[in-house]
Amino acid sequence: MLRIYPVALQLAADAARAAELIARKDPDLARQLRRASVSVPLNIAEGSRARGRNRNARYSDALGSALETRACYDVAAVVNYMPEPSDEVRQRLARIIGTLVNLTR
Repeated sequence: MLRIYPVALQLAADAARAAELIARKDPDLARQLRRASVSVPLNIAEGSRARGRNRNARYSDALGSALETRACYDVAAVVNYMPEPSDEVRQRLARIIGTLVNLTR
């Protein structure tokens, strides 16, 4: 399992809390944030046992979901559904995205 797996789990927990705030104003965006953030650790776990192109595809899916999670946070903040994510949340996202970018090259 990748060392970023526990970081991805924490990201999903962070997003679940943020989704509660967002859901008050935009339930669809909250659902999208939940789905995207949960997809990150699920695809990391699946990729850790896959081989060849399947492994790369799962890590690529995890990367796409991490980028989507970041975009959900960005949209929610810019339309004032919630404050900007904390530096810790941003750093978790950056670490996950950076690792997955390196793995999918």
